[in-house]
Amino acid sequence: MASESAFLRVERHLCSLLTCLQREPVNAMSLGLWRALAAAVERLEADPEVRGVIIASGLRRPIFTAGQDLREIYAPLTTKDATREVWLAMNGCLRRIFASPLATIAAIKGACPAGGCLLTLACDRRIITDSGSIGLNEVAIGIPLPLTMAALAARVVGTAEADRLALSGAMLAPAEALRVGLVDEVVPGAKLMAAAEAAMLRMLCVPEHSRAETKRLLRSGFAREWEVLAEAEAGAMWERFSSPEVVASLGAMLRRLSKSQAGRSRL
Repeated sequence: MASESAFLRVERHLCSLLTCLQREPVNAMSLGLWRALAAAVERLEADPEVRGVIIASGLRRPIFTAGQDLREIYAPLTTKDATREVWLAMNGCLRRIFASPLATIAAIKGACPAGGCLLTLACDRRIITDSGSIGLNEVAIGIPLPLTMAALAARVVGTAEADRLALSGAMLAPAEALRVGLVDEVVPGAKLMAAAEAAMLRMLCVPEHSRAETKRLLRSGFAREWEVLAEAEAGAMWERFSSPEVVASLGAMLRRLSKSQAGRSRL
């Protein structure tokens, strides 16, 4: 079985690195992949030649990442300790990207729900293809949105809009996502990476020391609060995921996904 690091491809690109997520079929973020992504960012931060990172999907199909691998939080398939481990790894990775001194851009190809949306919110800038969709759809599939995730969204779009997104569970079309500030730019699919490169060059035009220090000043306080809150929430995650209502909702979702994948395999 391939290691999770095999599902990441990192390439030197301009003054930045392009990190591609390549875990078929939908870039589901497993425990190992969260850890591998966090470790990759840590290594890049230690490289004096790297100033920024573009995170993109390496899949052919139009999916950035479908977010957390549901099998890892579906109570009948896991344990309380394993759920805690996944929760802390996800938060640790997102927090690392959020607070990184590197300039970070999410190049969003296609669909970007739930944990995928959260991954982009941890980045400095988000660019989405005009045929994509993005949103915090956790409540729509029967999962309460944790406070840490709502707080991250509020940092980007404001508290009122974050509340609306969280409570509706809506997936937004690119134009609406741009209007509410969930993304910064909408481009044709064929121009996604060119747009991400151009945005990265603009971000790197300012002196590195002043950009990185300003980012640290703006984000270090929330990053510390996030770490404490994530640890406090970790104990409650199992109770939420193992509740009869969430187990039923996730079970139904996993069955739909299984049927969908089986149907594609017969085509």
